[in-house]
Amino acid sequence: MSQKKLAGVGLGLRREMIDDLLPDIPKQVDFWEVAPENWIPLGGKYQQQLTEFTKQTNFVNHGLSLSIGSSDPLDINFLKDVKAFLDRHSVLYYSEHLSYCSGEGHMYDLMPIPFTKEAVSHVVDRIRQVQDIIERPLVLENVSYYAAPGQEMSELDFTVQVLEKSGCLMLLDVNNIYVNSINHKYDAQEFLRAMPSGKIVYGHIAGHYDEADDLKVDTHGADVIQPVWDLLEQAYEIHGVFPTLLERDFNIPPIETLLLEVEKIRSIQKRVASKHSQIGALA
Repeated sequence: MSQKKLAGVGLGLRREMIDDLLPDIPKQVDFWEVAPENWIPLGGKYQQQLTEFTKQTNFVNHGLSLSIGSSDPLDINFLKDVKAFLDRHSVLYYSEHLSYCSGEGHMYDLMPIPFTKEAVSHVVDRIRQVQDIIERPLVLENVSYYAAPGQEMSELDFTVQVLEKSGCLMLLDVNNIYVNSINHKYDAQEFLRAMPSGKIVYGHIAGHYDEADDLKVDTHGADVIQPVWDLLEQAYEIHGVFPTLLERDFNIPPIETLLLEVEKIRSIQKRVASKHSQIGALA
């Protein structure tokens, strides 16, 4: 299969799903996402199944352990393994989190990078190193966070500066914007409007957990709620329709249930695209 530009609606692929999805991969899903760390060490049956999958469909990678904001040196051997994985499976994009997860050891959680000018420079330098090794742009996701240690600028300004100065691209996570806007009391639409449209290559949407009215926890373990669907539609209105993937990492329902949310994403994409087409015809 020749490599195509990413489009449409995507879904995360977990190892426990793959037996049920082959050989008849659902046509409703335009692209799939995997964490390379979960597949690179595997051989045998799993590698054969993944190769069968990637030959038939478009793929993106969403990493877990790059730790772009860490003070530890980048793991060069890991990055070389990632590049080989991307090349082997013709993966369209390698995305990661604008955060860090290591500091003299792996913390197995995504920690907030301090929103400072020094941190911007540090992250930008590391992004450039990563891009030199993987020989393609890195795609970074705006992340949920619950504290902002050493904050000197807003999350918005920090995110925009990293994107503009590094040359990397963006994975726009709509649920994370919603969660952060509640937890940190800022305007979600203002954040959306400030993101650089030309940097956005695809998006995420997911469910979260309501710890309290003013505390939302990003879990990827529940259905998407209506305010997040509304924010996704607003994101399309502002930036144009971009490929969007449904994340579901816990409490995973049957594939038929997941496909209902996949089709809801598609219906919003079609509605906004149709509206823009009609406006263009009248102009």
